[in-house]
Amino acid sequence: MTEIRYAIIGSGMMGQEHIRNIGLINGARVTAVCDPDDGMRNQAAVLAGHGCKAFTTYGELMAAGLCDALVIAAPNHLHHQVLLDVLPADLPILVEKPLCTTLPDCEEILAMAAQRAAPVWVAMEYRYMPPVERLLQATSLGETGPVRMISIREHRFPFLKKVGDWNRFNEKTGGTMVEKCCHFFDLMRLIAKAEPIRVYASGAADVNFRDEHHDGRTPDILDNGFVIVDFDNGVRGMLELCMFAEGSQWQEAISVIGDSAKAEALVPGPARFSPDGAERASEFVLSPRTSKVEQRETIEVDHTILAAGDHHGSTFFQHQKFFAMVRDGGVPEVTLEDGLKSVRIGLAAEHSARTGEVVVL
Repeated sequence: MTEIRYAIIGSGMMGQEHIRNIGLINGARVTAVCDPDDGMRNQAAVLAGHGCKAFTTYGELMAAGLCDALVIAAPNHLHHQVLLDVLPADLPILVEKPLCTTLPDCEEILAMAAQRAAPVWVAMEYRYMPPVERLLQATSLGETGPVRMISIREHRFPFLKKVGDWNRFNEKTGGTMVEKCCHFFDLMRLIAKAEPIRVYASGAADVNFRDEHHDGRTPDILDNGFVIVDFDNGVRGMLELCMFAEGSQWQEAISVIGDSAKAEALVPGPARFSPDGAERASEFVLSPRTSKVEQRETIEVDHTILAAGDHHGSTFFQHQKFFAMVRDGGVPEVTLEDGLKSVRIGLAAEHSARTGEVVVL
């Protein structure tokens, strides 16, 4: 295959980030986009460049036969139906997180996908942030010693404006702990090398969108919270989320503490939210117990890659691996089962935050 042709289903903010990053890969080209919104669809077609066809529906797009791989970046609540409709085509698929917004929907997709040959990769971009990859390398090489605790802090900006304001309500997002935080629960599972057995959360909608009303309803998505996750091998994970803290130097601070050392990945927010609009470097920090001397590394990322999206280069590095899988064969690094399990933890956290109950998985 000399060129891999991509079709993008859902051409909003994230769909356009995918288009920019695919455009950086030699041998990859976006040949078709679709979106029911005229503005998003036209922007995406222009961004993709000469020869890209634009469609109002993904049914029309699929019928045109213009692609070798699909990227699904439609709103969360549409993933289930889109996947049901496109899985029979047996094309390689990259589907944005969360896989679906309910467990039954995720389970139905897994059952249906088991009957096909082509792979489905769930887009967990945060695995591919360079400082996070350095953190994962440190834990896998034993630099921390056996992992005991995982702490993830995200202090960031509120949810952005989306077409139709679909991201303001739990019914369409799955809830903040699913929509936003499935990334982090996926990382916890990956680092712990274990499965969760218990989830406890405390959270609320305190600050963001309190003055908004949509069809007479006030947004109900959480904008802050804490989540504790206990794993079956004794590792404990904690998430601290605040979505009205965009003044922070580090948007994400991910730490892993083992018997021998603490390792941290420190990730700045997108350049457009920095005071001067400039990109900022990320860092990796290793703090051994024996020397008590912090080892700090600056993680440099090409500015062209950083400028292609809001996720510190991770969308590009994920696409590199997806492209290689499509071109050379292989299996997804992030499976449908990974997608389902991250949604399960997120839904448990949502339930716990709203009821005060500890959820046993």
